[in-house]
Formats: sequence, C-alpha cells, structure tokens
Amino acid sequence: MDALSLLLNRRSIPKLVEPAPEGEALDNIFRAGLRAPDHGGLMPWRFIVSQGDGLQRLADILVAAAKADDLEEFVIEKASKAPFRAPMVITVVSKVTEGHKVPVIEQHLSAGCAVQAMQMAAVAQGFSGFWRTGSWAYHPVVREALGVEGEDMIVGFLYLGSANCREAKLHERDLNQFVEYL
Repeated sequence: MDALSLLLNRRSIPKLVEPAPEGEALDNIFRAGLRAPDHGGLMPWRFIVSQGDGLQRLADILVAAAKADDLEEFVIEKASKAPFRAPMVITVVSKVTEGHKVPVIEQHLSAGCAVQAMQMAAVAQGFSGFWRTGSWAYHPVVREALGVEGEDMIVGFLYLGSANCREAKLHERDLNQFVEYL
C-alpha cells in the first residue's frame, strides 16, 4: 500500500481480534512513532504495552477509576471490558520536559503525532487499529497507576489487532467546508 492511499483511506475498526503485531512488525510500529515531528529533539513519548495479562491489569485500573468516582455498575462493567476490544493496547504518554523552550502543547502534539504514525504503520503491515482517549486518559487513578505525572498526559490508547469485519464505506468530505485560503 502506498503512503497516500494509506492516509486517504484511514479508518478505525472498533473491534479487533488476534493476531496483534509482534516481532519486527511491532518494532516497526514503535519506530514509526519515534519518527513523529519532534521540535527540539525531546522525544516526548512513552509507550506502555498491554496484552495478555496486561489487558486485565489495564481493565483493573479502569475499574478502580470508575469505582473511585462511585459510577453506576454498567459504567464499571464497560470499563472492565474496554481493553479487551483488541488483543493489544498501547497507551501513549506525552513525557513532557518542563521549562524547555519547546512549549508543553507542542510536546503533547508530538506524542499525538506518534499515535497516528503508529496506527498507520500497523495498517501498512496488514493490521488494524483505533485510537481512543476518553475520560479515563485524564482520570487521576489511571494517571497514577501508569506513572503519568505533572504535565505528562495520556494522549491515547492505541488498540491494535486484526479486523474481523468488513470495512464500512468511507464517506467523502467536502473540502470546501474545511479549507480556506488567505
């Protein structure tokens, strides 16, 4: 698949199955993330892989967050199942260098670019994925459990695996609604 086709046909597949990337394919995904734009060469990323028993550990963290907020049982149940929507979840954390000339927002954006590059690298190798953030990414229980401190931020949970469904047709967007020229 050429790079332009990959980008123009990007989509999220919300339920993934085995196999997940491993070995060289997984290394390529991380290498792609490390090539994200990085003003100042700060490498403001941290990747936390959950698979196998790690998915249950991630689910336990989400459940603890839901219980800490005294949420309804159906929300707790949903949190317990969330990581199992794919055989692998990579939590991408922006690891901020505070007090640097590169603004914190640029460091967060760089980590976000890493997630996008990683998802595209997965798809280029025949896998599928989707990027979720949601309220759990900002929850203090989740942040603490994953060692996210200070200005650091979870910029996304990248779910990876293989598609077990037919992809929905992509809808063309009207460029005129989004593009302006000065």
